[in-house]
Amino acid sequence: MGEEGTKGTVHLLCLAASSGVPLFCRSSRGGAPSRQQLPFSVIGSLNGVHMFGQNLEVQLNSARTEDTTVVWKSFHDSITLIVLSSEEGTSELRLERLLQMVFGAMVLLVGLEELTNIRNVERLKKELRASYRLIDSFLGDSELIGDLTQCVDCVVPPEGSLLQEALSGFAEAVGTAFISLVVSGRVVVATESWWRLGMPEAVLLPWLVGSLPPQAARDYPVYLPHGSPTVPHRLLTLTLLPDLELCLLCGPRPPLSQLDAQLLERWWQPLLEPLRGCLPLGPRALPAGFLLHTDILGLLLLHLELKRCLFTVEPSRDKEPSPEHRRRLLRSFYTLVTATHFPPEPGQPEEKAEEAVHRAQVARACYLVSGTEEPGTGWRLVALQLGPRRLLLLLSAQSPTYGLRGLATHTLHALTPLL
Repeated sequence: MGEEGTKGTVHLLCLAASSGVPLFCRSSRGGAPSRQQLPFSVIGSLNGVHMFGQNLEVQLNSARTEDTTVVWKSFHDSITLIVLSSEEGTSELRLERLLQMVFGAMVLLVGLEELTNIRNVERLKKELRASYRLIDSFLGDSELIGDLTQCVDCVVPPEGSLLQEALSGFAEAVGTAFISLVVSGRVVVATESWWRLGMPEAVLLPWLVGSLPPQAARDYPVYLPHGSPTVPHRLLTLTLLPDLELCLLCGPRPPLSQLDAQLLERWWQPLLEPLRGCLPLGPRALPAGFLLHTDILGLLLLHLELKRCLFTVEPSRDKEPSPEHRRRLLRSFYTLVTATHFPPEPGQPEEKAEEAVHRAQVARACYLVSGTEEPGTGWRLVALQLGPRRLLLLLSAQSPTYGLRGLATHTLHALTPLL
């Protein structure tokens, strides 16, 4: 299994489908933003071969060369997105979901009307600049994984019931039902209405907040790609502590000035210590008192029906590999098991008839040994699905292969009350 995201370049192209005019090009190298641009002739060729296929009623979705994977995707017959990746072990599933997230980010910040009815290309180019920061965060080495799993990155606060009660009271006081508490782009607690947001905005909104520079308060116009793609809403954010923000999704009211310091103090000052307890949860996801087996180096737990996930590579930080490497291993393993072993996730396209016949034979657990065959080297990866929950574990080389399923089952049962 390749280590997705290592020593490679990703180019993302956005073009007007009818004219082929480039709207923007974003690039990253080794997980960091890059100014390296593709020649215009290459851009024209990539778009041309896609349009040539469409004229012949052939849908070109992807292609591979010796060192590059290319994926094309058109949206509303108006926008064409193309991604080229030379990252080792990259997958088409990863790139397809990347393009879905990128288009969602464009709708979130510009609106669907501007993208499907392009009247002025130069004006649209300027408006799309507002989405660059968010799009670049998808191309980089993010600590989040919702872009790939299409589930909301969450954390488990140590005193969640207290925070949930305060959040509900605050929502009633300010007169909006859509509120969440977000730490470093991950949802701590949220109102029922917030959890009912559709995809992709449920993933995009906290990710957007996590990608923005620190600010005490914001009043940000956003469109909801699923729920309201043509009528903007207001995303209000209020910083309670560094990296810990209240997010409110609302209409014309309440004005930002109405959310004064006195109102915040009334609801949140008494909970200062529980709020401080949320700050380490960004990368850790799990409360400090939650014990994991010492062989676990990272985990990804998904609730496929609720579309929420817990993702951490913080356990046993003193062991190899590095957190960045752990994230790449788990992301790559997720794409492998999702594309080849486990049944389609809720909300995914319908199965083909011949695939449905074999549903009874679909795997519920699988494992992979990475590294050399010498004892005590490399890493173990195991995935297990029980009901709506799917657990992926990255384990140290000392973990015996025969015990992987038992360890995964025990860990999943321990985590089930949390998600």
